[in-house]
Amino acid sequence: MRSAFRYIMVVGLFVTFLFCFSCSKAPDESKNSAFTIVCTTGMVADIVRQVAGDKAVVTNLMGEGVDPHLYKPTRGDLVKMAKSDVIFYSGLLLEGRLSDTFVRAARSGKPVYAVTELLDYDKLLTPDGSYGHPDPHVWMDVSAWSQCVQVVADALAEFDPAHRALYLANAQAYRTGLAQLHDYAVQTIATIPQQQRVLITAHDAFNYFGQAYNLKVKGIQGLSTESEAGLDDINRLIDMIVASGIKAVFVETSVSDKNIRALIEGAKARGHDLIIGGSLFSDAMGQGGTYEGSYMGMLDHNITTIVHALGGQAPLGGLHGKLGSVTHNE
Repeated sequence: MRSAFRYIMVVGLFVTFLFCFSCSKAPDESKNSAFTIVCTTGMVADIVRQVAGDKAVVTNLMGEGVDPHLYKPTRGDLVKMAKSDVIFYSGLLLEGRLSDTFVRAARSGKPVYAVTELLDYDKLLTPDGSYGHPDPHVWMDVSAWSQCVQVVADALAEFDPAHRALYLANAQAYRTGLAQLHDYAVQTIATIPQQQRVLITAHDAFNYFGQAYNLKVKGIQGLSTESEAGLDDINRLIDMIVASGIKAVFVETSVSDKNIRALIEGAKARGHDLIIGGSLFSDAMGQGGTYEGSYMGMLDHNITTIVHALGGQAPLGGLHGKLGSVTHNE
């Protein structure tokens, strides 16, 4: 216990020193060229890149397959944040282990923004067992995540007012594209037979998706992957799967497939064939430089994969025909 406390104190002092030291430069020093922005998740970074264009160098700390619930910042991450001009994070306790770092950065005078800060709190989902904390996975509802774009645009316009018109125009163009993606989700998911509109995944990352697009959602684990699924939880899901005749469940790229495999084996033991309908992006996007490595591509992949696996109709290449192999059934 004493060594853990000592570690926390040392890290805290290190972070405080870094942020205080970084504040010594003139506030407008970086605006003569591209300034630097650090983001936490790929989804946040994608908004910022779309809005900032070539006016900023954008870095995200959490890459492909990284679980933000469990993420611990490295010393290098702390240095990146300290040297950055602006920090953006998702919020709603998604990056819980970075909370103290954000507080220290803000107190040092650095602009720090949660992109979800303007969402209507009363409209956020707070599932049972989340102890009053809203579900942070709002990016699963494209229309809700689109609202976060304005937070970024306003923040960049305040930091760099000379390019305000550019940021606002970029934000509007991006939101237009997101509106098309939202409509695509509504239209294609509506083709899934009603009795098959059940989405079962490794953890509760898809509740906003289900609410926005009329799907019943069941996650084996809770909102955070730090929670553990018990045998009773798995057995109850198996009962529902067998009774409802559900044919497919889904793994996630940033979460172990152990519990999904247990569902399949449990259903098989009861004489029910259950397949993996595909691998979904939940808390992280795809590989950098690919279509699925963008927010648009991530959701396009998820929507199209789910529709195909559950018996609906959607173009194999997704909304823009850019997807690779979608139907990865086992």
